[in-house]
Amino acid sequence: MPPVDFDLSEDQVALQEAARELLDDRAGHDQVRAHLASGAPYDAQLWRAMAEQGWLGVALPESMGGIGMGWVEAALLLEEVGRHTAPVPFLPSLLAIGVLADLEAPDVPLVQSLAAGERIGCVARVRRPDDLAVDGPGVERRLSGRLGPVEGAAVADLAVVAADDAVYLVDLSEIGRPPAEPAMDGTRVLSWLTLEGAPARVLGGADRATAVLDRGAVGASAEMLGGAGRVLEMASEYAKERVQFGQPIGSFQAVKHRCADMVVDVEGMRSATWYAAWALSAGAPDTSIAASTAKVWCSEAARRVMASGLQVHGGIGFTWEHDLHLYMKRSQFDWSNFGDAAYHRERLSGLLRGRMAEGVGVF
Repeated sequence: MPPVDFDLSEDQVALQEAARELLDDRAGHDQVRAHLASGAPYDAQLWRAMAEQGWLGVALPESMGGIGMGWVEAALLLEEVGRHTAPVPFLPSLLAIGVLADLEAPDVPLVQSLAAGERIGCVARVRRPDDLAVDGPGVERRLSGRLGPVEGAAVADLAVVAADDAVYLVDLSEIGRPPAEPAMDGTRVLSWLTLEGAPARVLGGADRATAVLDRGAVGASAEMLGGAGRVLEMASEYAKERVQFGQPIGSFQAVKHRCADMVVDVEGMRSATWYAAWALSAGAPDTSIAASTAKVWCSEAARRVMASGLQVHGGIGFTWEHDLHLYMKRSQFDWSNFGDAAYHRERLSGLLRGRMAEGVGVF
């Protein structure tokens, strides 16, 4: 396997800078607060702007209306989405596009409409086998069950239902979209997807389901990385400005230790996430191991960073007026989305045992 270069290329840096510039302008403090006050399920203007810049087609080949990059670039975009708590269903639609584009005979017009932002996709992951009942032979099936919480289902046209052994496509515009549920994180629209004999098409088997889980885990990790990185910046800035006993609180040893621990956590999140994103793009044999490793580390590191951010800010960090609580609430969904740390530890143990049984070795 060739060595991994963790330095971003010029094109990747340019993409990252352009993404941050767009979100600074369209998803800054005032815009996100205005969205929360509006009660809208997502920011439609921001969604259109992202689609116009090709974000949804970042990992698609140009022949399908994409820009021909990969999952490293997708992770950079997702990191910026997390950094800005952008109120758009970007990750679920990106994942749905990837599933449909990977088919042997993809519906190119459908993929193009999703990549152009004209339609929205979502992913409903089956957490327990008993949550989903499947009836019917062949490619066309009937699904019954209650899945969720699912990000973006209330505004999606299509739902990719991912079980452990198969992936299905459900047309929500045909059977009806589920209502949005009250959620602690107001920057996301969450729903329970209730299926009662819903017509569905089989998109693939266990390999396809594994790809959905790996991509979802990496995508959620990238969003957590962006949020944790911004909380680190906010805490560092506040520690320099807040004065107690005649000096900035950043001069106190306890605060220094908090900030130093946050740096270690964020940089660890970055390394794990970028490597997993590279593994996805390169089709590396240890992709699932890298994805689960990133999800374990980022889920726990993000929790520590949010806790330290609250400690550094003190009382102001708990108030509605401060943005810290937005990052805290958003990361709580990411912790469990596409498997929490406990789930991915168990998955890792199975993957590593399998490698050892095959004589491949752990590393």
